[in-house]
Amino acid sequence: MKFHILTLFPDMVEGGLHTSILGRAAADGHISLEAVNIRDFTVNKHKKVDDYPYGGGAGMLMKAQPVYDAYRYIEEKISEEGRKPPRVIYVTPQGSVFNQQMAQELAGEEDLVFLCGHYEGIDERVLETIVTDYISIGDYVLTGGELPSMVMIDAISRLVPGVLKNKESAEFESFHNNLLEYPQYTRPEIWREKPVPEVLLSGDHARVDQWRLQQSEARTRKRRPDLYEVYAREPKALSWLLKSKIDHMDMIEVIRAGQADILCGDEEGVLLKDVPSGAIMVSASDEDMGERLLSLIPRGLKDGLFVAHQEFLKDSICRRFDAGIVNACVQAAYTRKTLLEEDSRFCIRPLTISFLEEVYSHYHTVHDKEYLEGRIRSGRMYGAFVEETLAGFIGMHAECSMGMLEVFEPFRRQGIGEALERHLINRILKEGRVPFCQIFTDNEASVKLQQKLGLRIGRQTVYWVS
Repeated sequence: MKFHILTLFPDMVEGGLHTSILGRAAADGHISLEAVNIRDFTVNKHKKVDDYPYGGGAGMLMKAQPVYDAYRYIEEKISEEGRKPPRVIYVTPQGSVFNQQMAQELAGEEDLVFLCGHYEGIDERVLETIVTDYISIGDYVLTGGELPSMVMIDAISRLVPGVLKNKESAEFESFHNNLLEYPQYTRPEIWREKPVPEVLLSGDHARVDQWRLQQSEARTRKRRPDLYEVYAREPKALSWLLKSKIDHMDMIEVIRAGQADILCGDEEGVLLKDVPSGAIMVSASDEDMGERLLSLIPRGLKDGLFVAHQEFLKDSICRRFDAGIVNACVQAAYTRKTLLEEDSRFCIRPLTISFLEEVYSHYHTVHDKEYLEGRIRSGRMYGAFVEETLAGFIGMHAECSMGMLEVFEPFRRQGIGEALERHLINRILKEGRVPFCQIFTDNEASVKLQQKLGLRIGRQTVYWVS
């Protein structure tokens, strides 16, 4: 993960970020931190970067030219190193409020650029040109964007593999699963007549885990009722989804993977957003419940991708959001725990970015190059090789489903497709997940393959709408 900070005060940023855990992570190569001085890119001989705002008003504005040229310097370096254009975060109280889920999403990027404003802000024209995300750390005003950028970089870095020495320390601290962290104690056993809770001295790990969960729930309910409300949605959501498990495996696995923003969890319907893909998934008991759920979709999500689990929801989405592209699928899930026997005739391994063009040339009508690149870089696409020649591939979509199965024409009818799916099923099982896929309703060959491999076929049609 590479962080680039556009700032007027590089010493402030570098001094704050090159210490403690982040300093060690940078030294070990897990992250890199680059502060770029916007003032170095001004064409003004006095190094002036601000000017009076048109239309009058108090204060000064940062000019567009030095900000843009500083950004182009970063963008060109990234391009020369063969990476995709970065997301550019403008730190502003007008942005979406930063949270742990946002940190998890951003931690999956290769490069992040933080633009730190000063004075009364930055010329709007350059913001419209380069900024991809407007983010705030709270409803208050600071003198500049450096401190908020450092806060976000710290939170994001902790989620980058290798930054924290103990893997569990990132998974079980505050805000994991929308719960605050439980109380913790160290020596001495008794301090000022206050003892450590007996359960923590028992050596019974099951009791300790149960006590910690109860403490987290109680603390969250008392101190952050807003978070507790979100936490409480999950069991209600799963209660509805598990009534028809195979048909809802996509929504169940998104929740279990910790990548679901549950907008509404009710025992008669569920509305959630899969954060990595941005897909809005919805299932409801009847049309009235469906209308209630769809009315909760935030304004900014109404032009996206929808997954409807009932036909009446599909019709309502098309009507409400003027969506016209509908793909009908059935779900299939491998619900057993036993690994499948793999075909030793083929070498199957994760694909590297060097195979992007070849994958895209065979799959360009289905997914764009950026999506395929993201799947390869995530380590979630696998190729079958015959004498070191790529013969086909399969992948795991951002929303956890298996897919993108393609066998090249010269290698078809040799069992390569089945071998690829067996391999991916086993990988998912080893991660403690449920392998599942979605099949176009007219793809009889794929349905037969899933049945042959022991996947159970759902009874309901699932509609992808865009």
